[in-house]
Amino acid sequence: MTLRNAQDQVDKWIKTHGVRYFHELTNLGILVEEVGELSRHLVRTYGEQSYKNKISKEESHQCIREEMADVLWVLLCLANQTGVDLTQALEESMIKKTERDNTRHKENSKLAPPENTDSIS
Repeated sequence: MTLRNAQDQVDKWIKTHGVRYFHELTNLGILVEEVGELSRHLVRTYGEQSYKNKISKEESHQCIREEMADVLWVLLCLANQTGVDLTQALEESMIKKTERDNTRHKENSKLAPPENTDSIS
């Protein structure tokens, strides 16, 4: 599925099952909320915080998966509302990043692999 297909499916769902799109600013607020929920699960799964009630890795992964889909859903709504073709926008962004950052990250010493500190001198 392309992003264009996803945008079309979301639009069809809104027109079939929803009343209408929420206002763009409402959707922006929902997007921020969904990113926050995704952040919460990522921080507890990969960061230093923990869940109040332990959950399995599988449950955590499922939460992350669901929140990523929620973020994408609202982003697709906003793209539809503002007339942005996300497939085209992503393709253009890849070209821009490739031209601008072609060697930037390879030359960044902060991204060099850590030295092997396991060996005994």
